[in-house]
Amino acid sequence: MPSIKQIICIKWGTAYGPRYVNILYSMVARNITGPFKLYCFTDNPAGIRAEVTCHPLPELGCEIPPGTLGKWRKTALWGRELPGGVVGTALFIDLDSIIVGNIDDFFIYENPSDMITARNWVKPLQRLGQTSVFRYEIGSHPYMLENLRADPGGISRKYQFEQHYVTHGVKGGIKFWPADWVRHFRVHCLPIWPLRMFMAPRLSPKAKIVTFPGGPNPPDILAGCWLPNDTHRTPMEHIKYAWALRDVSGRHNRMRNLKRYVLPAPWIAEHWRED
Repeated sequence: MPSIKQIICIKWGTAYGPRYVNILYSMVARNITGPFKLYCFTDNPAGIRAEVTCHPLPELGCEIPPGTLGKWRKTALWGRELPGGVVGTALFIDLDSIIVGNIDDFFIYENPSDMITARNWVKPLQRLGQTSVFRYEIGSHPYMLENLRADPGGISRKYQFEQHYVTHGVKGGIKFWPADWVRHFRVHCLPIWPLRMFMAPRLSPKAKIVTFPGGPNPPDILAGCWLPNDTHRTPMEHIKYAWALRDVSGRHNRMRNLKRYVLPAPWIAEHWRED
């Protein structure tokens, strides 16, 4: 393990702006012991604070078929080397995650060469990995990117999601973090419907990192909204709104719309902030 703890993130496109990177840096700084380095691989470093070392996005080297699910761009991190000469063991954290406790243990848990990831709690019986938070040795599994480049259509159609490919593709298998360390917001923090109409999301007491795969995102929850640029509504206002809402196909999916309700959570404001 390097003397300096290494954390990496990846930012491309416009879904997450520099604010997410800057807040991630602050959260790491508040919850880590000793020296650390945050590397951001990005197509646009504008607005990212100087303490973060930015490098260009590693090349994916292939085209993923349009309409494919999952964040396949992240697979570029599995190449033989990363831009900037970043080497050794690194902890990857998705930009929409919230660090709520000390993360030192993520760097010493099990063997440093192990591929360790969060668990996909939406489908716990399938023992799938959730790559919102994972630790790996950079360059130790180059075949993951090489195999994707050789057959991007076949692999992306077979696995659908990049994290499913990681689960089944890493030689020697993956390991999971202890269950309490990484919590899934919708599964572990958000009250079941309809209780979420009246109860704010709660923070698991032993959690170290809370992840938000599939949304909603932290700043939207702060505003009591499920989607960006939406408006917070009372429960009755939301019921009326959701009942009339149509999806992009023009159909009503009333139950899904009704469940997309969240109240502001004060603990998010406490942890998801830039110093």
